[in-house]
Amino acid sequence: MSAVYINSASCISVQDTLNETFLQHLTPKSSSLIIKAVEPNYKEFIPPAMIRRMSKTVKMSSVASQNALKEAGIEKPDAIIAGTGMGCSQDSEKFLKNVIENNEEFLTPTYFIQSTHNTVAGQIALGLQCHGYNFTYVNTSSALEFSMLDAKLQIINNEAENVLVGSTDEQTDRTMDLYKLKNIIKKSEDIPFAILHSETNGVIWGEGSSFFVLGKDKTENSYAQLKDIQMSNRLEQDEVQKFIKDFLDKNNLTEKDIDAVILGYSGDAASDVYYTSATDLFSDAALLYYKHLSGEFNTASGFSMFTACHILKHQQIPEIMMINAAKKESIKNVLLYNHLLGNDHSLVLLEKA
Repeated sequence: MSAVYINSASCISVQDTLNETFLQHLTPKSSSLIIKAVEPNYKEFIPPAMIRRMSKTVKMSSVASQNALKEAGIEKPDAIIAGTGMGCSQDSEKFLKNVIENNEEFLTPTYFIQSTHNTVAGQIALGLQCHGYNFTYVNTSSALEFSMLDAKLQIINNEAENVLVGSTDEQTDRTMDLYKLKNIIKKSEDIPFAILHSETNGVIWGEGSSFFVLGKDKTENSYAQLKDIQMSNRLEQDEVQKFIKDFLDKNNLTEKDIDAVILGYSGDAASDVYYTSATDLFSDAALLYYKHLSGEFNTASGFSMFTACHILKHQQIPEIMMINAAKKESIKNVLLYNHLLGNDHSLVLLEKA
């Protein structure tokens, strides 16, 4: 089976991740219930006339995808694959608001047309005039992982050489209100809190967009080799270790071969127990977490993938991400484990390029 490499990585998040030195300037974001992305000056990347017609998630994705393609030295990918949990929810809310306010009459179709989940991948393709394979996965917290798996299959089956893969999700006021009513987002009296020692349910909610170029050939810019991906919609807590062990066995590895494990601790006491079960497997690995830096959202694993790429490339682990004190002289294999409130579990194995 041919290798698949991550040849570029770009991310817009609640951190200043467009800055090349972002690893040295990561700051915790656990003192607010809802945290906004640090957005660039879009006029530097997108014509002003187009900006007005774009929702936040489309703008973030346009910039992140441009950066990813530029870093990889690719003008036009063979395929574009995007993953999202909520899609273009800003335009969805605007359309529904118009339906209510206008008594379902005299509606302009613009917001409806732009509210579909595949708008992001479509807009990127239009901008690049890319007529290749174009697909969007809507699989809550494993949307990026399904996108990566699709891209990997495209490459190893010789259907594409370079694939632009990304994930994106935005916040909207109405949706955030609903999440608060459903206790998905923590109550104001619960913050600030330490994510690793949270005793309350609920999370802090973030947003962001992450894009990567996957290719069949290793380049000077390659971050990592994408070894394998596995998903499970439902798991019991006592099944977590077997889920991970079977995944490692499939890749001819043991727990001792893993140098770093990046876990999606979110501060939700009810579902973080899955990660605690996973940590018991890895006595020698560096254990890391990241949602105190990115917030929780459907495709928060994009931030995890982005930081993992930089950790492998620069062989440097930011102290602010460390759970234990394990120090590694070299980092070869990194395992990413994520789920959203106990559902849609995913494992991603990356190897140093």
